Amino acid sequence: MITLLFLQLGGKRVGIVGLGSIGSRIATRLEAFGCVIAYNSRNKKASVPFPYYANVHDLAASSDALIICCALSNETHHIINKDVMAALGKKGVIVNIGRGALVDEKELVQFLVRNEIGGAGLDVFENEPVVPEELYALDNVVLSPHKAVATPESFAAVQEVIIGNLEAFFSNKPLLSQVKSE
Repeated sequence: MITLLFLQLGGKRVGIVGLGSIGSRIATRLEAFGCVIAYNSRNKKASVPFPYYANVHDLAASSDALIICCALSNETHHIINKDVMAALGKKGVIVNIGRGALVDEKELVQFLVRNEIGGAGLDVFENEPVVPEELYALDNVVLSPHKAVATPESFAAVQEVIIGNLEAFFSNKPLLSQVKSE
């Protein structure tokens, strides 16, 4: 049986790692529940009312939960490491909806097994589709098969963007979802 990771969501301090479009939408929803939001991102965002933390360790130390939704890069690989987990503390919760390698999964498993962290909600795994066996036996972990986006509405939206991009490309117009390399 899965234990409740939080008995009450309202009033919890939630740190969001990656305040892009997805992170911002999560913040809006959590704010409606009365959560106190803070964030870490590549840069401080001038138009964002939430406190900014330049490093994830300090964000974790000030949070009850971390929601990980940043992009995976050389700089963010294992951004959630044992020091960040220790800073989050024994009652802290990690929710990873970004990419598996954002979290040092071996360390996370050990923290969970030793009850050095309160719990985890994982939609992604470091070596997908392989899920560490130890996680199945834990009652403070919620596992999802990385299919959160697999809805009829999301597939229709992707189809619209693809068709729109093809039409724009062949009409020499700007693409709807242009990707800029950094």
